Amino acid sequence: MDETTRYEAVSSRDARFDGEFFFAVETTGIYCRPSCPAVTPKRENVRFFPTAAAAQGHGFRACRRCRPDAVPGSAEWNARADAVGRAMRMIGDGVVDREGVSGLARRLGYSARQVQRQLNAELGAGPVALARAQRAHTARVLLQTTGLSVTEVAFASGFASVRQFNDTIRRIYARTPSALRADAGAGPGAADRSARTTGIPLRLAHRGPYATREVFDLLAAEAVARIEEVVGEPGARTYRRTLRLPHGTAVAAVDERSAGAWLDARIQLTDPRDLTTAVQRLRRLFDLDADPYAVDERLAVDPRLAPQIAGRPGLRSPGAADPEEFAVRALVGTSVAERLVGTYGKVLDVPSGGLTHVFPEPGALAAADDPALRALAAALADGDVRLDAGTDREEAERALLRLPGVDPGTAALIRMRALGDPDVDPYGGPGAEGWRPWRSYGARRLALLGDG
Repeated sequence: MDETTRYEAVSSRDARFDGEFFFAVETTGIYCRPSCPAVTPKRENVRFFPTAAAAQGHGFRACRRCRPDAVPGSAEWNARADAVGRAMRMIGDGVVDREGVSGLARRLGYSARQVQRQLNAELGAGPVALARAQRAHTARVLLQTTGLSVTEVAFASGFASVRQFNDTIRRIYARTPSALRADAGAGPGAADRSARTTGIPLRLAHRGPYATREVFDLLAAEAVARIEEVVGEPGARTYRRTLRLPHGTAVAAVDERSAGAWLDARIQLTDPRDLTTAVQRLRRLFDLDADPYAVDERLAVDPRLAPQIAGRPGLRSPGAADPEEFAVRALVGTSVAERLVGTYGKVLDVPSGGLTHVFPEPGALAAADDPALRALAAALADGDVRLDAGTDREEAERALLRLPGVDPGTAALIRMRALGDPDVDPYGGPGAEGWRPWRSYGARRLALLGDG
């Protein structure tokens, strides 16, 4: 898009581009998402940025009306397999917060200087600024939905000090942390009681139409007892599952009924530092950063899919909340996975409904009877096969195919689901080449036609 096209999107308040770029108004010092309902500023006063972090880095603060920090992520980062796309996925997963820029660079196989240069060139912000923007959003959610003290929120969000936290919040939101909390009417007592009983409430934003029924049907069919469940009647179901996270565990719940631009969710965490990572994993599971307009436009040229697309737009290609867990499940199937949970899974300190366990870590499966499962678990535990958010997908697939028992279809399914690759057809559907670069979505639609 050139700047003229971007300004046209802003003038028409086109929500399709929320998260794809941001605009800032020099006369007000505020940056917004393209669909902001405020009066459209004059073209000469508008600047465009590829990320919220870039806008913040130029001194603009977030609009209180459209909350540009809470938009869907750009679909580009899921599709791209280069270093910048991989870096964005890892920053979203909290790698910079946990391991620093050096850890991010090591995972990418580049020097820290190369990573800094590439991100600045394409995104207008380096890894530290991108991670800081994400921490600020996490802090806002915690301030407005929990009763944690300001100090607890600062460290739970990943800030190194309370002073750094206060300065960042003031710069990005033009409010103190206490004022930001008061804006939401989130008194500490009420917020704390709510978070303890139902979890931290979240709105998981998505772009365009979202075909919830098909996603929840798939999750219900695949659910592994004791770590997952789908409760309620179709149309009003809730998907619940446990999560193994860097600092602890969580129980997450996502409602089927879309509120038009988001899915309602709740997350109960044993450690608030895991909020950002938990949210990103739910986003990947529900494929919330997809661009359904681009996908459906491309796939509609296939006469087999066109009627379904017209009647049910916005079909997603679900990912995985835990890539290593999905790899094991893809290899052994649901019934064996349930036995593995009972034998090797970690028991939750406090059960939640039918959720009692967390799926076993790869290292815990070293004593499994199946040689193929043992080989996969050892490769995951040793790092010979890596399935983290920023993994090189081609390299991961090659590593999987070297393992006994992993055939090309299984490796492709793991690549599609565990690594969120939008352009994989694990089922070998006829005419799939014509679906590029959205073969994963075409495969989902063709599978639904077969089920029908």
